[in-house]
Amino acid sequence: MADLDQNLARLSELLERYREPILNRIGGELVPARDGAVFETHSPTDETLIATVAKSGKADVDAAARAAKKAFPDWRDMGGAERKKLLHAIADAIVARAEDIALLESWDTGQPIRFMAKAALRGAENFRFFADRAPAARDGQMLPSPTLMNVTTRVPIGPVGIITPWNTPFMLSTWKIAPALAAGCTVVHKPAEFSPVTAALLVEIAEEAGLPPGVWNMVQGMGEDAGRALTEHPDIKAIAFVGESKTGSAIMAQGAASLKRVHFELGGKNPVIVFDDADLDRALDAAIFMIYSLNGERCTSSSRLLVQDTIADDFETRLAERVGRIKVGHPLDPSTEVGPLIHKVHADKVLGYMGAAQAEGAVIAAGGARHGDTGHFVQPTLFTRASNDMAIAQEEIFGPVLTCIRFSTEDEALSMANDVAYGLTGYVWTNDLTRAMRVTERLEAGMIWVNSENVRHLPTPFGGVKASGIGRDGGDWSFEFYMEQKHIGFATGYHKIPRLGA
Repeated sequence: MADLDQNLARLSELLERYREPILNRIGGELVPARDGAVFETHSPTDETLIATVAKSGKADVDAAARAAKKAFPDWRDMGGAERKKLLHAIADAIVARAEDIALLESWDTGQPIRFMAKAALRGAENFRFFADRAPAARDGQMLPSPTLMNVTTRVPIGPVGIITPWNTPFMLSTWKIAPALAAGCTVVHKPAEFSPVTAALLVEIAEEAGLPPGVWNMVQGMGEDAGRALTEHPDIKAIAFVGESKTGSAIMAQGAASLKRVHFELGGKNPVIVFDDADLDRALDAAIFMIYSLNGERCTSSSRLLVQDTIADDFETRLAERVGRIKVGHPLDPSTEVGPLIHKVHADKVLGYMGAAQAEGAVIAAGGARHGDTGHFVQPTLFTRASNDMAIAQEEIFGPVLTCIRFSTEDEALSMANDVAYGLTGYVWTNDLTRAMRVTERLEAGMIWVNSENVRHLPTPFGGVKASGIGRDGGDWSFEFYMEQKHIGFATGYHKIPRLGA
């Protein structure tokens, strides 16, 4: 991996292209916002200007939706094998530019380069996985009855809207867009306004790889303008959204008039439960990784540590020592473990929990303050002596902040784990197989890992319960969202048909 100076030199070359505004891509053309509006995006590392960006409104979204609608019949009717070939070409192009993607994403979001390099390659893997499934996307079943040969098939739902967040935006965009394209849908993508750069690069890569114009359209802008116009547009048949639970609720209301299908991957306040019979060294590593990697800005972060009281003193001591040694620094430095948070507004929100938590009685065992004088850096923070009713245990902070809560019994651990509005993931550490089976059965979460951090396997369902979302991504679950089921019954003989008015 290149060192900091090499990364900065290459970044400087890449940023030359952004002296001109980042434009929308509609129908294969680069176009400004219809009214000429723009906004600025700045690096969270030092607040320097990255680029000006088209600030889209209703007219821009309408143009993108019409382009997607126009392109839909030909893309829908293209053979699955041909779509597979195109999607693999996009994956190849992503791999070829993975280093540049990682540098731009790291500078745009503040995520450390050590994680962004892998995120770009994961984006390519998303395209490969769904490319391979494209030829069979429409396959159905034969369900014979006494008088009919019943068959099922699936057809793409139509143009879809995809709204992605600012945390690991490149990878999460591919995670939503690749299955939509493999299913035969056309796309209007609205990336988060805090992280516009790699979204523009991604659609450019796709069209350079041979994707037909209008199949994938991208509009930049604000959620209240471009996002709302997309969720309300009558030509958009479904909305896939990743982001905050509150925003998901608003999108559901906005799409209600057109009976729009929705898929939401929302927030989390995920527990990692450590029992006293666990492999404590591995549990410690996993708990630290799942909250402090990616700056804690991840929906699956293990932001609540529920630790059994018989081991809590020693575990918390070791934890505090490790958290205090996490390296905070420049995101393009390969040794950096935590970089700056995405934006001043978000960093201020995270820092606001520090005093509030102490007022409620929690103890700051590590961190608890801003880091440095430049950029939006927050020290990796550990709260101990917390209880499950505190704000730091109930609300999604979305930063490098871990809340440690003690429990005595299995039932108490489960009660606290489930006593939140969210239900995305859970992590259980125990060497008792029967306990693991009991706990995972009762834990209210869409995804649970036992004796492991979050290890994503693409064929498995990804999603949450309660306020953490609606629907599942991954494997065939993605096609269930982007496609409509169709049943056709063929009569196999002359069965009796009732005769009315004969």
